Parts: sequence; structure tokens; C-alpha cells
Amino acid sequence: MSTTRNLLSVLMLAAASTSLSGCVAPIIGAGATAGVAAAEERGIEGAIDDTKIRFEINRLWFDRDVEMYRQTTLNIHEGRVMLTGVVTTDQARSDAVRLSWQVSGVKEVLNEIMVRAAGEPGLDQASDMWMQQKLKARLLTDSDVKNINYIIDVTDSVIYLLGIAQNETELSRVIAHARDISGVKRVISHVRLKTDMRRVGSGG
Repeated sequence: MSTTRNLLSVLMLAAASTSLSGCVAPIIGAGATAGVAAAEERGIEGAIDDTKIRFEINRLWFDRDVEMYRQTTLNIHEGRVMLTGVVTTDQARSDAVRLSWQVSGVKEVLNEIMVRAAGEPGLDQASDMWMQQKLKARLLTDSDVKNINYIIDVTDSVIYLLGIAQNETELSRVIAHARDISGVKRVISHVRLKTDMRRVGSGG
């Protein structure tokens, strides 16, 4: 990869970060983000491709319905799009999936969106966030897990996993950690093994 390509890669990854502001922070964030991406199984190229897909899906959702954009959570890994969150109608759920498939580079759409009519009890977002951070902390401190390859989302006390596992043993450890967290209802894994032949052409 050329120096120019490396620089563009770093800038693209930095653009994906929404937590940084000011003049210096984006530069620091770019280096850190690129370093993380390089260490992942999908690599920098894969991370950039997923970022492009994220931007485009978000744009389509926002243009279609601001509530869809606000209520639906989007996670992407190697072109596999995982949708979570809660919408108020079956039509909104279907539209979110349909629009996701319209974006170039999408290989799979994993539809985990819940439907709850307006007025029904909402999510306990604080509890979901606590579970998500708890699992991230456990994976970070488990030396037998390459935590950088896992995406974790929690909706209504259900843990959703996306990413790449080094082997079955590692994946089993991750799922066991998730199930052991207090209050978790279910653990749904969309994780693929590093050796999965379906990853051919996606950097694996």
C-alpha cells in the first residue's frame, strides 16, 4: 500500500470517530484509530469499507425517516450489517433492512430490530449500557480473547455479538462471559471464525 493510500486510510478512519473535537484531537485520534484497525482481523482496508457502508446506510435512513435513524443501531463488520434497536412498526423494520441492502458492499443484513408499538414500555438504556461495558471489560482483561475483533451491542438485556473469533474455544469463552453477566436474557452470536471460508475476499 502506498504512503498516500495509508494517509487516506487514516483520515477515513478518523472521520468515523464522533467523540473527538478541536484541531489536534482528530490527528491523535486518526493514529489511534488506524492502529486499532491494523490490529483487527479485517485490517485497515476492511475497516474503511465498513465505514463507507455505515455512512451510506445512515444517510439513507436519515433521508427516509429521522426516527429510523434515531431508533436503529448499526454495526458492521466485513460487510455484514447487524441491525438492532427498537422501532414502532413492522414497516419501519422492513424499511431499515431494505435500505441497508441498497448500499454497495453489503454482503449480509442481520435483522435483530425489535418492534414495539408506541406507548409500550421503553428500554432500560442505562442497564443495557452497563451490560455492554461490563462485557467489554471482561473481554479486555481475558488474555485468551482477542477482544479487538468483537463488536458488542445490548438491546433490552439481549447481548448481540458480531466479529471474528480466532477459534471455537475463544468464541465459547466470549459467549460464556456474556451469559455470566447479571440480568442478561439471551446471547445472540453472529461471530464468524477466522478460518470461515465465507470470509474469502473480505481480508480473511
